[in-house]
Amino acid sequence: MKKLILSLVLANLLAACASDPAKEAAQEPATTAPAATATEPAAAPAETTAASQAPAATESTAAAAPEAAAMPGEVSVHFPFDVDAVQPEDRATVQAHGKYLSENRGSKVRLEGNADERGSSEYNLALGQRRANNVKKLLILSGAKESQITTVSYGEEKPRATGHDEASWAQNRRVDFVYK
Repeated sequence: MKKLILSLVLANLLAACASDPAKEAAQEPATTAPAATATEPAAAPAETTAASQAPAATESTAAAAPEAAAMPGEVSVHFPFDVDAVQPEDRATVQAHGKYLSENRGSKVRLEGNADERGSSEYNLALGQRRANNVKKLLILSGAKESQITTVSYGEEKPRATGHDEASWAQNRRVDFVYK
């Protein structure tokens, strides 16, 4: 598992070095991460290797996509523990999807917010919704129409990894893009 994650990170780094740096056309909405509550343990150091699970779409790949089938099938952006702000390493991916949606007005996307198992069910549902809403805001700032985007939160109910360790939790703290 570690070799797979490491190879994905290395592939993303090589892809990022090979392309032109994306221009920051839109600023992410400012959000603050709430402090850990009594129901949640203190934050463990986030693993940056798991944060790059899905290959990042660059502006050039999104611009070249003539239809929804050309967009990656399973794309997610990942978050550190107890944070709902889109991370700098995922902004280019979200902006590429926003540009794609602005160029393809018939396309629609559902943003599915998720959280790891730590914390109460109610807290995790709210955190997943905040994550999905922040991705939606960045998509709209990147050119997508609000009518093209729906959000839903699954909290801790749809884990990608079932382990009870930081590597598994890092995979579960995400927003998935599901194109319709």
